[in-house]
Order: sequence, then structure tokens, then C-alpha cells
Amino acid sequence: MDNKTLKWLFDIKIAIEEIESYFSDIPKDFFVYRENIMLKRAIERDLEIIGEAMNRIIKSTPLIQDQITSAKSVIGLRNQVIHAYDNISDEMIWSVLIKHLPILKKEIEVLINDFNISKK
Repeated sequence: MDNKTLKWLFDIKIAIEEIESYFSDIPKDFFVYRENIMLKRAIERDLEIIGEAMNRIIKSTPLIQDQITSAKSVIGLRNQVIHAYDNISDEMIWSVLIKHLPILKKEIEVLINDFNISKK
């Protein structure tokens, strides 16, 4: 893995942490999310960043795809948010936040830690 890939992994990690931070002062509740347009747009933007970084990682270092459970789905979500924005449901985005982002965060942290260990 090269330094570019590491940077993109950090971009994903930071975007996930940003999404988590949006709920530091408000409840992590679907109905709160659904009614807050600014929160929804901020989360969608971070999901775009995550998907674009993942796309770059997969193109640059294809073997990483085997270590990220939902790599293709993350890229697909990014494409859907950008190109089919009128087909995005609040329920779908919420499901990603609750079910998939915690797993992705752990996988990204493992890859970052493995990179740091291999550099020692």
C-alpha cells in the first residue's frame, strides 16, 4: 500500500468521524435525521467523499477490495447520491449509517494500523 492509498483511507475515516460528530448534540434518531435537511445534506456529502475515496483506493490498490466488506456498495452509494439524488430515500441512508458505517470504520482502521505496522 502506498501513501496515496493511506491518505484516501484517512479521508474515509475522517468522513465517518464527521458523520458521527453530527450526532454529538442531537439524538441519533431516524426521525430527527429525516426532519433536518442540513444534517441530511452534510451526511450525503460525507458519503460522497467516502465513495470517491473508496473508488480511488480500489483503482490504485485492487487487493484492498478483499479487506473491505462493502467496497463496491460504498462506490455504488456514492454514484447514487450524486447521479440519482432524486431516488435516495431517508431510510436507505439511515440504514447505511446504522448498519454499514460502523463495520466500514473498523475495517478502515485495521488497514491504517496494518500500514503503520508495516512501515516500522
